[in-house]
Amino acid sequence: MIKLEFTEAEQQSLHYERYHHPHPRVQRKMEAVWLKSQGVAHGEMSRLTGISSTTLTSYLRAYQEGGIEALKTVRFYRPQSDLRVHQGTLEAYFRKHPPASAKQAMATIETLTGVRRRPNRVRLFLKHMGLKCRKVGMIPAKADVEVQEAFKTTKLEPRLEQAKAGQRAVFFMDAAHFVLAPF
Repeated sequence: MIKLEFTEAEQQSLHYERYHHPHPRVQRKMEAVWLKSQGVAHGEMSRLTGISSTTLTSYLRAYQEGGIEALKTVRFYRPQSDLRVHQGTLEAYFRKHPPASAKQAMATIETLTGVRRRPNRVRLFLKHMGLKCRKVGMIPAKADVEVQEAFKTTKLEPRLEQAKAGQRAVFFMDAAHFVLAPF
């Protein structure tokens, strides 16, 4: 059991902060320590505040070591990716050389940075940078020659001109290999 003594000023400060601090977790900490200052038993304090006895002990130890200011700190576990350091370089590279797939992006990232990530993590990282997957279009079947010719003149040729100017990327697949799933 942690023995703490509270001055009248500390009790008033705890009482004020438990309602007026902007962060709800800090309010909960202040409430727990304020209840301790009022002489409430630890079990009852845990029940009233909805925290475990271990959490209550950590709040009381924090107060014992650093006072009210120690209770005002809020620590969240926020892991940072190793790719964040290279984000600017990778973004510039991928804007100039868009990857055709997540696996190609994964290989490029590993080559440029030495950091290896799975395809789903690479997709999320690229999405975070503002890049996104594009849907693949295809030329209409040869059954209707007029529709195919209209597609070539109205859609395909302008896109090929944009690709020649460096404004877009165009990828071609042969008709025999359109199935990407195993049989």
